[in-house]
Amino acid sequence: MAEERLIRKYANRRLYDAHDSRHVTLDDLRKLIGAGQRIKVVEDKGGEDITRSILLQIIASQEQFGTPVLSTQLLEAIIRFYGNPIQQMLTSYLEQSIGTLLRQQSVLQAEMAKALETPMAPIAEMARQNMEMWAKMQASMLSAFSPHGGPAGKAERPEKPEKTEKPARSESSRRRS
Repeated sequence: MAEERLIRKYANRRLYDAHDSRHVTLDDLRKLIGAGQRIKVVEDKGGEDITRSILLQIIASQEQFGTPVLSTQLLEAIIRFYGNPIQQMLTSYLEQSIGTLLRQQSVLQAEMAKALETPMAPIAEMARQNMEMWAKMQASMLSAFSPHGGPAGKAERPEKPEKTEKPARSESSRRRS
């Protein structure tokens, strides 16, 4: 995975990306994270790690717009787990579930990309398999009907009798006509 990008938070609440040497917003950080970048946010004075706090701010800002990922019922349930003996189990479960979802999404995206590259490939493969099956079936049927079990389509034909000349008519038969 990508190396963590260091973000400093100053006393004036501005965020500074040490990697790109520029000030950033929460939306900039959201875009970095969406692109797969890992971040670590520290207080400029004292160096305290405040990454979780910043990530929660990003989530809160995103939940205000459109369809939220975290429904009210889900948020209430999560709050109920705090201090509960199975809090750690919930954390592990959510991490594993999200990990599985991300892997499935990657597989699905790869399959979709493959299908879009060559949209006719699955149909062409199916047609090829059908033609092979048809050829085998046809060869099998034709070999059953060929004499002497010869190869399909090359059945031996009986030879035609040679043309023979008609016997010459005798003179007596010619006179009668």
